[in-house]
Amino acid sequence: MRNWFDPDEVRQVGSTPDYRFSLANERTFLAWIRTGLALIAAGLGVAQFLSPLPIPHLREILAILPIAVGAGCALRGIDHWIRCEVAMRTDRPLPPSRFPALLALVVAVSALLAVVYVIADATR
Repeated sequence: MRNWFDPDEVRQVGSTPDYRFSLANERTFLAWIRTGLALIAAGLGVAQFLSPLPIPHLREILAILPIAVGAGCALRGIDHWIRCEVAMRTDRPLPPSRFPALLALVVAVSALLAVVYVIADATR
């Protein structure tokens, strides 16, 4: 975690990779940040615009879930960026990640819940 705030320490490890790989790694990090921001915005939209549901606090739970996952995306993005940068500098394989699968699962479940909500709301 210390490397998150001190990138100079990362630059002292190994040798400098081709700048194109470092820039691609940075673009991937920025994509994680954009995904996190989009999830946070979706959670705020649910909290603001979803009508009250028959189950107590369900709207709040549906709002908090994407906000929490969005925060996780931001943290995972910086951690993965640093780990990839160190791996490139030390000629090791890039670190594997299960987080994209988890994120896809959360988004798919959220979409299914949204479909159920829209259908239930339309039949009222």
